[in-house]
Amino acid sequence: MPNETQSQNRGKMFLSLWEFFYGHFFRYWMKWLLRQMTGKCELQRIFDTYVGAQRTHGIENSLTYSKNKILQKATQAVESEVDKYVEDIMKEKNINPEKDTSFKICMKTCLLQITGYKQLYLDVEDVRKRPYDSDNEQHEKLLLKLWNLLMPTVKLTARISKQWADIGFQGDDPKTDFRGMGILGLINLVYFSENYTREAHQILSRSNHPKLGYSYAIVGINLTEMAYSLLKSEALKFHLYNFVPGAPTMEHFHQFYCYLVYEFDKFWFEEEPESIMYFNLYREKFHEKIKGLLMDYNVALTLKI
Repeated sequence: MPNETQSQNRGKMFLSLWEFFYGHFFRYWMKWLLRQMTGKCELQRIFDTYVGAQRTHGIENSLTYSKNKILQKATQAVESEVDKYVEDIMKEKNINPEKDTSFKICMKTCLLQITGYKQLYLDVEDVRKRPYDSDNEQHEKLLLKLWNLLMPTVKLTARISKQWADIGFQGDDPKTDFRGMGILGLINLVYFSENYTREAHQILSRSNHPKLGYSYAIVGINLTEMAYSLLKSEALKFHLYNFVPGAPTMEHFHQFYCYLVYEFDKFWFEEEPESIMYFNLYREKFHEKIKGLLMDYNVALTLKI
């Protein structure tokens, strides 16, 4: 009998063959037949049938797999080019704006979401690549702002101090903890502490629990990596397509990070791990839970307090 690996390989081969034949033969004729029956192109039919993320995702796939180069390039446009591409698409597909009055508005919204997601990833990656620099005055001010937001009644005695452990850093100098996510990790921590100060204080207090405690800042940076990896893998598409009626921005990325911080703290205490030594296990369990939620077309993971 074939083993599990052989079965998986056969399944992948079948899937690849189906994708090839569908992309090169069946899809074209199916689109042609439906156009003859409905009098509408695939893009119009998607707008008529779906809403939210399912609509935008359908439009994205239709444009991406089109043999028309203009339609393909539309998904790579920058925001300033979106209006022009909408006009080009309507011209290529012979769509009369007087007969289909909503098409132009819907297509612009979808293109802003599709191209905006790609730009957001580039923006986040740009910030992530910037290392924390203790000689950079802005970086130092941001770090001190974090301390003052989280510990408003306690004075930091020195820039390099064991006090940093009180908000969950590992060593006497927090800059070493930002290596993986660069300045992005600090920006996220400050954003949550500034916009959800009461919740930040509550979570910091809970993180000092004698049995279930964890390092607040280190976990916060870890959750920045989680948010970044979900964005990079395109797992955040449905969430952002539902949550943002246009091009998503860094603000929306920060908001998603805040959701992760708040939900992880709840998750951690609900799970009651035996020890912080099991952190990676429960982090992965939480990661899988979030990925599962993000697979829903109707998902919109917002922080509700």
